[in-house]
Amino acid sequence: MRSLRNIPGALRKAFTLNSCFDNRSPTDYGCGHMIKAKVIGAGGYGGVGITELLLKHPEVEISCLVAKTDVGMKINELYPHLEGFCDMPILPPDDAAAQEPADMVFFATPDGVAMQDARVELEKGARVIDYSGDFRFNNVEAYAEYARRIGRDPVHKSADLLQGSVYGLPELNRSQLNAETRLVGNVGCFAIGCTLGLAPAVQADLVEPSSIICDAKSGVSGAGKKPNPGFHYPARYDNMNAYRLSGHQHVMEIEQALKRLGGKEVPVTFTAQVVPACRGILSCLYGTLREGVNPKSVMDIYRSFHRDNAFVRIYDRNAVIGTQHVRGTNYCNLIVDVDERTNRLRIISLIDNLIKGQAGNALQNMNLISGFPEGMGLDNFGQYP
Repeated sequence: MRSLRNIPGALRKAFTLNSCFDNRSPTDYGCGHMIKAKVIGAGGYGGVGITELLLKHPEVEISCLVAKTDVGMKINELYPHLEGFCDMPILPPDDAAAQEPADMVFFATPDGVAMQDARVELEKGARVIDYSGDFRFNNVEAYAEYARRIGRDPVHKSADLLQGSVYGLPELNRSQLNAETRLVGNVGCFAIGCTLGLAPAVQADLVEPSSIICDAKSGVSGAGKKPNPGFHYPARYDNMNAYRLSGHQHVMEIEQALKRLGGKEVPVTFTAQVVPACRGILSCLYGTLREGVNPKSVMDIYRSFHRDNAFVRIYDRNAVIGTQHVRGTNYCNLIVDVDERTNRLRIISLIDNLIKGQAGNALQNMNLISGFPEGMGLDNFGQYP
């Protein structure tokens, strides 16, 4: 690949994505063969999301789809939009084919599953990307605090694996996501939108840390596929509500990432809300500017911070954009603004919760640890309207 160093920012982003359209073989990327991927939890939204992306990836073949529910169904029967693209059956975890080694294993499963089963896949030689909170913290103390906050057992079932896990937010941890990485804790959906929106401000010390507020709204698909009375159509139609005010599972992720950037504790006030939409997260992020910060410099700081992040797009206050403009894509759109009357930074962060907030970010992580171009298989501009 030609060097990106001297290419202007906007062109460099486009080139980074388009570099996946070359004609090199898998051996040119150092892997020597098509990567075989296993999806565990294939029947849920996160599972079908990564399945959709893997089907379009030029260097990956799906070896098997595994789940405890919908066993025996073909994936195209469960999800008819895949008719003609994939007719693989969903296998139970104890099926012989499900036990076969794979190069890459995605755990599209809730908390508690990967910590029990990841070791087996790692010992077979696989790299593991886990969607849950099981491996987002790489020491037992941090995991225990996370578990206590959300009412789970603070004892990690595979504590010895935590030290080798990498927090899978490529825009911040790209250097750690490399050929040596075996285990990735994929980032939570709210955490991605909030962290990418706040990271430049915290690193540049633009705002008072104690003043940061994250006001985040998600579509109903964020609750997953499993039926729940609170997400039944009559309960959701024409209704919006806040939830988990006692503590959301993604708050500690945000605080951990921001602390690493700013070098000090960054306690955030976080409010999650669900709105009557299928997919998408809109996060309104606020912080009081420190004395002496020039409001006109804020945009430059944001553009500089994200200049090499191909999936982050920066807009000014005049942009008329919403969640539909990232739907089906791996992009995070950020509107950057300063309310000079109140001296507050205001960032509007927009992502698709099922792509950048889940499966797309997982594929981005897979590309990095496999030696593929970061944007390979993710070159989708979505659909409008």
